[in-house]
Amino acid sequence: MELRDRVVIITGGKRIGRIVAQRLADRGADLVLSYRGSKAEADETVTDVEARGRRAIAVAADVSKAADCTALVAAAVTAFGRVDALVNMASVYGSKPLDQLTEADFDRDLAINLKSAFLCAQAAIPVMRRTGGGRIVNFADWLALELARDQILVNAIAPGPILAPPDMDPKEVAAVANATPVGRWGGEGQIATAVDALLETDFITGETLRVDGGRHLA
Repeated sequence: MELRDRVVIITGGKRIGRIVAQRLADRGADLVLSYRGSKAEADETVTDVEARGRRAIAVAADVSKAADCTALVAAAVTAFGRVDALVNMASVYGSKPLDQLTEADFDRDLAINLKSAFLCAQAAIPVMRRTGGGRIVNFADWLALELARDQILVNAIAPGPILAPPDMDPKEVAAVANATPVGRWGGEGQIATAVDALLETDFITGETLRVDGGRHLA
């Protein structure tokens, strides 16, 4: 899929999502960025996109809720008239030990990390069908068989050591790099490259692309 003048929704517009948005804007896409509690970061990403000569909006949405996902897609259609791609990047990472994890913690993590991808896809698919197809990139590979004949290709990205958490101990950062066959962390740009490739393809669907520096081989 040629990205120029296409409309891409990214759920989550900070850290890695910001780099992905920048890359897609450089390729000519207009961006719709959802945020839940990071409005300032989402607005900064909008500024990044506009500085590249493309259009962008930031939309407040709790993508663990169906109504918010529907509203997000509606906002994209209102602003830009179409939705060509959905990149499900919204996620939350807890640091609680297992014996301290509550049922509410588990439900929250599952809703944001898993259910949100389903809800956003369900909201976006009818719009993609009306315009002749689209792309969905998840960070799990379901839906692909059902949607292939609609030219909606569904793939997943399985990241490895891409970006160290800000509070990670430097020794632990180095240990992760040493345990990775290529000997380093990947950096946000590697995810942007993978997303770009999966949006551009016209024939790959139902695949999970490992972006892990060979960690799955170790």
